[in-house]
Amino acid sequence: MTRIAAPLLTAFLTMAATTGAQALELEHSQGVTKLDGQPEKVLILDINALDIADAMGAEPAGVLNSNLPDYLSRYGSDEFLKVGSIFEPDYETIAASDADLMIVGTRSAPAFEQISAILPTVDLSLGDDLFASVQHNIGVLGQIFGKEDKAQDMIAELQAKVDHVSQQAPHAGTALILVTNGGKLGAYGPTSRVGWIHSKLGFATVEQGIDDRFHGGDVVSYEYVLEKNPDWLFVIDRDAGVGEAGQGAKAALDNPLIARTRAMQSGQVVYLDPHAAYITFGGYTALNTLLDQLSAALSRS
Repeated sequence: MTRIAAPLLTAFLTMAATTGAQALELEHSQGVTKLDGQPEKVLILDINALDIADAMGAEPAGVLNSNLPDYLSRYGSDEFLKVGSIFEPDYETIAASDADLMIVGTRSAPAFEQISAILPTVDLSLGDDLFASVQHNIGVLGQIFGKEDKAQDMIAELQAKVDHVSQQAPHAGTALILVTNGGKLGAYGPTSRVGWIHSKLGFATVEQGIDDRFHGGDVVSYEYVLEKNPDWLFVIDRDAGVGEAGQGAKAALDNPLIARTRAMQSGQVVYLDPHAAYITFGGYTALNTLLDQLSAALSRS
């Protein structure tokens, strides 16, 4: 039997592995990133992508080090390299990481050009159609981590929940999305981070012209809420979402005018999970959490 010398055998096996590696073309918000094969060391600088990767059972090597909700708290340990905050990359750590791929998203997307000069980078920013963006991002992360089948299952499960709630929501009456921020009230409309409650699920809005460009929403008064008198109030406690001390959403709505609204009188006030609604609103676990809350509320109405 012919024996192959050890150095030649090593070279042969390396060549075979390289030849067998499947190249990846990853479509994202700022173009297409091509990789020779499956990346082994992946960094994630986007909270929504981290949410999806975690739900997928993937294991990034490095992550952002801020705004982690409880269900992602394990990524705060020293086991994971810290590559920046939710808005600010740590370029020195990234450059020294010897990673194969970086994932940025909506909040870290401005750093795409600079990071992509260091290592291959994909931008999983969210578009106008939140659910389409999230489903696309699930697919891309499935490619990156070699979990395509799991990704398809996740997309199907998410769509099934959307379909279920959207069959009921258009017949449930009017809704107003409120955000509490430092004891103040703001309104979110159909184009906000949770505007899909109106645009995707079909809850009727009390007003189309809500100016929700700001993190606290369009400032409104208690009188406004009573005047619009929605059948449903969906409430986001921003202070709780960002980890700041505040009055709290329930305390902010403990008001005689709010008590007179149809929503309060019929028990149709839903305090949305603050992290899911405000921080990880483009993540798989976050969206499932919110959809489950809405589904449960509708089943009780």
